[in-house]
Amino acid sequence: MSHPRTRAPVGVILFFAIALALGTYFTFAAVQGDFGLFRRAEIAQESRRLAAELEELEAEVARMENLTHRLSDDYLDLDLLDEQAREVLGLVRADEIVIR
Repeated sequence: MSHPRTRAPVGVILFFAIALALGTYFTFAAVQGDFGLFRRAEIAQESRRLAAELEELEAEVARMENLTHRLSDDYLDLDLLDEQAREVLGLVRADEIVIR
């Protein structure tokens, strides 16, 4: 005796189709979305890049503060003053020969 084949109800098929579509959407959003895994990796990389740039800028500021201190009224570095006068004003000592 054979049993007659019955079709699955349309509601069950529709339920699984909607569940599959929602699962696919949320999986895609978790990986590719604005707050997904790939975006998180991009943010981490950008954070490392900005931290390196900050270190470079802090070193530059420290260098400039040192130069400023060395040219201040409280502390005068004669070698630095000589170097700046030569560079900015184009000064030369009497015992030097300038070749152009």
